[in-house]
Amino acid sequence: MTVLRSALFIVFIWIWTLILSILYLPLLLLPRRAMLPAARFWLGGVLGALRVLAGLSWELRGAENLPAGPLIIASKHQSAFETFVFHLLLGDPAYILKRELLWIPFFGWYLGKTGVIAIDRSAGTKALKAMVKGAEEAVAANRPVVIFPEGTRAAPGAKLPYHSGVAMLYGALKVPVVPIALNSGLFWRRRGFAKKPGTLTLEALEPIAPGMDRKAFMAELETRIETATDRLVAEARERHPGL
Repeated sequence: MTVLRSALFIVFIWIWTLILSILYLPLLLLPRRAMLPAARFWLGGVLGALRVLAGLSWELRGAENLPAGPLIIASKHQSAFETFVFHLLLGDPAYILKRELLWIPFFGWYLGKTGVIAIDRSAGTKALKAMVKGAEEAVAANRPVVIFPEGTRAAPGAKLPYHSGVAMLYGALKVPVVPIALNSGLFWRRRGFAKKPGTLTLEALEPIAPGMDRKAFMAELETRIETATDRLVAEARERHPGL
């Protein structure tokens, strides 16, 4: 049943995305902000289908820890889910992502139109400087910045190193950093086809105020995210034994 429901979800997403990709073409000629409600409409269809067809819903805890104004979202990364959900939670986020995603026909065009910060990960220090510059421009426009400190998706329980880019942003932008813990990888595996039914959880943790030493900040960020993520994973497995 899970495989069938997941297949229905995938088919719907392909059709939904294809239709909107064609209808949205005129938006590429309009100002960037015209793309934002269109992106949320697409996302609403995706999450609605995820709930109805695949039986997978989601919840946010700690919404009170998402202050108004510019901030940095430093999120655990286990699945594709968190790569788009912040458009619903934050309104107009600036995602930091690899530039290759912009090369995907249609999807990449619209992704770029939302105002992402695309970096060339092979460019070393030059890429980091470009990332900071793009993030400074986003914060100046009162937009939150979203970064995945591990740089790639990690399966639940896997521990990947946290890269220094998030510390560079923390030092340069001087805005609060909100750590995000989650258990999405239990339900939407990074290389799996099946979407398992249940309720995945994102949790916004207490913001880390500007001003900490770089090393202390990195240790604090990783400890908060990993500790809370382990708790959410254990909680989901207790709630949904099939995981």
